[in-house]
Amino acid sequence: MHLNFFKFASAVLLTFMLALSGCLGGGSQAPATKYYVLNSLNTAENETQSVTDLKEAIVVIGPLTLSQVLDRPQIVIRHSDNEIRIADLDRWAEPLHENFIRAVIDNLAVLLSSGSVIKFPPATSIPVAYQVIIDVSRFDGDPEDEVVLRARWAILGDNGETMLLKQQSVLNEPTKGDTIAEMVAAQSRLVAKLSRNIAEALKTLEEKRSGQ
Repeated sequence: MHLNFFKFASAVLLTFMLALSGCLGGGSQAPATKYYVLNSLNTAENETQSVTDLKEAIVVIGPLTLSQVLDRPQIVIRHSDNEIRIADLDRWAEPLHENFIRAVIDNLAVLLSSGSVIKFPPATSIPVAYQVIIDVSRFDGDPEDEVVLRARWAILGDNGETMLLKQQSVLNEPTKGDTIAEMVAAQSRLVAKLSRNIAEALKTLEEKRSGQ
């Protein structure tokens, strides 16, 4: 009899614990993580005109470096000059370093009307006309306001042996909304702006090299 009572009491206790767990939300699912990528001018809705045609000149992009604040899977949101927030549930689908440099390469291929834009390091046997190195110190923003890209970049010639140009770009872009998706879209537009700055510089250098 005592054994039956113990079994009955255990069953009642288990039922109570399961019901309590349900009331406290124990059965609810955790919010899903969302993943994002930067797009390029190849995927942009509006048709983009090229800046120049580098013909057969080979352009190498890289190395590219990111601030340690940015070099993480999570998207960085900036609330002020001194305060940032790491969006744990909003992440880059691939390392931001790889996504960023891939977008620049794709953009320059469009802007330079050239298929000879490749990632660093190139094959040793390829004669490189121009090498673009980029250091990104800021690439963040507020979904409800704007995003900012701050980068130092340089163009090298003679297979990376000669410094041809050094520049700094500080670019802003409104988010046009208040979501992380719209923020990432604005960041894509920033990368396109940086790519256009680089393309314009390459155009000037190529004109000098060709004696135009």
